[in-house]
Amino acid sequence: MTAQTEKILTDEMIAEIESLFARYPSKQAVTLPALHIVNRAMRYVPIQAVIEIAELLELAPSQVQDTLTFYGFFKQDKPHGETRAWVCRSISCALRGGEEILDHMCDQLGIHPGETTGNGKLTVELAECLGACEFAPCMLAGDKLHKDMTTEKADEFIREAQK
Repeated sequence: MTAQTEKILTDEMIAEIESLFARYPSKQAVTLPALHIVNRAMRYVPIQAVIEIAELLELAPSQVQDTLTFYGFFKQDKPHGETRAWVCRSISCALRGGEEILDHMCDQLGIHPGETTGNGKLTVELAECLGACEFAPCMLAGDKLHKDMTTEKADEFIREAQK
């Protein structure tokens, strides 16, 4: 006899996912929005959540997992920080100091790219392109684009994010 696995999805998450069914042509089309709902609530999407999303959408867990792994946005092993900072390293940003900004932030925080600070406040990630080359180097944190980044601006951002 195996132990019963504890459910991950809350009633609120399930209701939010189910509310999308009428807006999409099939339940399968709700896969990506469902992943975003769980990720927003939990800051990651554990394998048990993938299984529960699959059950809710009447899909095989592998179909949900395929969608999750296609996008680099989702974490599955542990939650990302309360704030996620995506530092652009496209050619425009790299030429204008993007790599130096990334290195500076990681040095200041004592982490490597893709890691989260010990207090869970901030995760620094690599972004291949944020589509804002005219503002290079840039960083996306939440919904805010930080333009023309400097080490001073990075330090100010870190101070605010760590509050």
